[in-house]
Amino acid sequence: MTTTPHISDEQRRARLGRRHLLAPARRAATAEEVADAVVGLHATDPATVYLAACARLAKPAAAEVDRALYEDVSLLKLLSMRRTIFAVTTELAPYVYSSTAHDIARRERAHMIKALALCENPAEPWDEQRLARTERAALQALAARGEATTAELGQDVPALREQVIMSPGKPYEARRSVGSWVLGVLAADGHVRRARPRGSWTSSLHRWAAAEELPELPAREAKAELVRRWLASYGPSSEADLKWWTGWSLRDTRTALADTGAVPVRLDHGPGLALPGDLEPVAADGDWAALLPGLDPTAMGWRDRDWYLAPEHVPFLFDRAGNIGPTVWWNGRIVGGWAQRANGEIVWRTLEEVSRAATEAIEAEAERLASWLGEVRVTPRFRTPLERELVR
Repeated sequence: MTTTPHISDEQRRARLGRRHLLAPARRAATAEEVADAVVGLHATDPATVYLAACARLAKPAAAEVDRALYEDVSLLKLLSMRRTIFAVTTELAPYVYSSTAHDIARRERAHMIKALALCENPAEPWDEQRLARTERAALQALAARGEATTAELGQDVPALREQVIMSPGKPYEARRSVGSWVLGVLAADGHVRRARPRGSWTSSLHRWAAAEELPELPAREAKAELVRRWLASYGPSSEADLKWWTGWSLRDTRTALADTGAVPVRLDHGPGLALPGDLEPVAADGDWAALLPGLDPTAMGWRDRDWYLAPEHVPFLFDRAGNIGPTVWWNGRIVGGWAQRANGEIVWRTLEEVSRAATEAIEAEAERLASWLGEVRVTPRFRTPLERELVR
């Protein structure tokens, strides 16, 4: 009788420190290495890409992330897993696009056509034909300008300036510009990319640029490759964690797992799955501390987090929508949170008792973060109770 291999929480934390490049000995030289190590960098908040990458770089610098995003364009931002923007390497981008982003763009375009019927005083009624013409005109205007904001493209394509009412009659009714929606869908579909922002790297006001067309791979093949990479970085883990991380259906999740040859394992909190070659014990890389930003890919890598986050800490570190704020880590567990005050000081607090060695290591990481940030001030897009309290 074959015994199902057991992977303990301690072993999962040892893998996390090594594979997510958080142990000092594992830090990377380039932003591309970091993005591949965590499969993709969360990019809903522009600052997260820089903070998450630099936490894992041997020589942290915003200029290194700028190079990858805007000079070499070796990192692309795609609306993908869980309808979240991720920055992924150009090598991985076709798999993310074919497995996830393309379907999101298709569904979003269909939703947009229905919603555009509610546009206020449209120059002409919106239908599939008008939307297609507007998309083509926007791409032509962008090609002529090279790079442009949505507002600038609206000067060339008046249809982009029209407004659509979202959730009419509801308490959260809001207006949305056609331009921001059209450009977002074109980006999800791989036609345009987010270029350098106006202002500092913390700015959400970005320009658009034409993107090189991504090859469309067979969806099943793309899903299997994405799952293989996720298991290599985040596994062993559970089927539920993978389904949550991807945002796929249970059927697609199970098919992709089967296609990778994933094997069952026992985790401390229930059944899990691992790549066939990932069953042997992994040695920890010594003690390590990390200050990770809000929405960091490690903190948001799993649905079930008890093995690295005590449930009693959740109310301090998450907002009401389930977004995690800045966190303090010690040896693979979240032990507190941090914030940056208006004067630039990095302040932190643990939510449980830690050793003197941990305190010294966390303080060293705070100094390391403050050093490369310099005069830059970062406020998380999603504020959490502990972060708000620390900046008072």
